[in-house]
Amino acid sequence: MNSVLIIPTLNAGPQFKELLKSIAQQSYQPDYKVVVDSGSKDNTVELAKEYNFEIISIKASEFNHGGTRQKVVDLFSNCEIAIFLTQDAILSRENSLEKLMECFSDKRVGAAYGRQLPHINAKPLGAHARLFNYPEKSRIKCLNDRKELGIKTAFISNSFAAYRISALTAVGGFPENTILSEDTYVAAKMLLEGWKIYYSADATVFHSHDYSIKEEFKRYFDIGVFYSREKWIIERFGKAEGEGLKFVISELQYLLKNRKLHLIPSSIFRSILKLVGFKLGSMENFLPLSIKKKISMHRTFW
Repeated sequence: MNSVLIIPTLNAGPQFKELLKSIAQQSYQPDYKVVVDSGSKDNTVELAKEYNFEIISIKASEFNHGGTRQKVVDLFSNCEIAIFLTQDAILSRENSLEKLMECFSDKRVGAAYGRQLPHINAKPLGAHARLFNYPEKSRIKCLNDRKELGIKTAFISNSFAAYRISALTAVGGFPENTILSEDTYVAAKMLLEGWKIYYSADATVFHSHDYSIKEEFKRYFDIGVFYSREKWIIERFGKAEGEGLKFVISELQYLLKNRKLHLIPSSIFRSILKLVGFKLGSMENFLPLSIKKKISMHRTFW
């Protein structure tokens, strides 16, 4: 199957070269490699060119998590598979892309995503988030799994994911204007249309975030905004709060097990702020635009 690899970038920084190296070392090489750059001021574009990436340049104000990705997919409609990575992910094995592509041997798989491992220098809270969301065992998810998994059935991450373009087209593509979670949006649409979502624990990347408390609050405000605007996902798959409670309990158990007791107060405080942020995002219609810009992680969306 022919494919296109797409990476959105903005001032990707020194870690970006490690990602490009990891791609060059892959046993499977995409037919096309594209960087969509939103006006980087560092050497992001120059590095991508060194590694034979095609460059598509856009203004930062024009970038949207869903709309930008879909525009690039439309340019490569001759391909069967669109692979996505983010600029801060690093493929951890030489066969990671190969393993992700193998998921599509099942003709009913519409999308697949790989396992995200914590960066080597990840802090405990950032590491736990990856271990919680990306288990050691692979799984193929279908609509019937919502009884067991709830909203997690539609979980997927464009930090390392791939889509069958025919399936993506069949469900209308990525949303044109979304604050984030364009991946979950598409996965939910695919599941409702009878497609499967493949989680491959063998296709791995290093990717984690050590968010500050302020960043966590802003991120969860944006998540609340997304679900308030896409209520159909909750209606068909279940509320996000239940999964949040499982995460909180798991994080506390992880800190206890790893003797990081000094981080428990921070963990509890963060959990409360994330809930407050999510609830505020859910009520964004009642907030003035100036406030939404201040408490959102994605200011350009507004």
